[in-house]
Amino acid sequence: MDVGKRLLLKGGVALTVLAALPRTLLAATWPEKAFAATEADAAMSTLFGTNQAAPSDQITLKVPAIAENGAVVPVTISTTLGNVESISIVVENNPRPLAASFEIPTGTLPNVSSRIKMGETSDVIAVVKTDTGLYRTSRQVKVTIGGCGG
Repeated sequence: MDVGKRLLLKGGVALTVLAALPRTLLAATWPEKAFAATEADAAMSTLFGTNQAAPSDQITLKVPAIAENGAVVPVTISTTLGNVESISIVVENNPRPLAASFEIPTGTLPNVSSRIKMGETSDVIAVVKTDTGLYRTSRQVKVTIGGCGG
């Protein structure tokens, strides 16, 4: 059997195995209702079961003080908190406040970077979920050109 046929056969077997796996094993569950929420408190309540997160100085949130273009605002979040389960980004004044949510596998450094859209000046909130609770920090970002339809 030549290399092309062997590669095609291996690809077909791999696709068959993937198709047989339960959908939950193929991708993390997407919190659709939390991303659809139109208020920050509702997004957090839907995602975490509560909108109460304790302020923490163990979370580092790096965002620009002024975003010249709200369509591409860089955000970096890291923490020294232990047993981090997830890190989420909430933009209080966005039409859909939950901008991102990252599941952090055990043993992984709790550090994420992304670019988000901001429609107007707002607080950007970093929410870290650990095995002991929810923690947060925030920074205000002034947007000069909106990114969410502005």
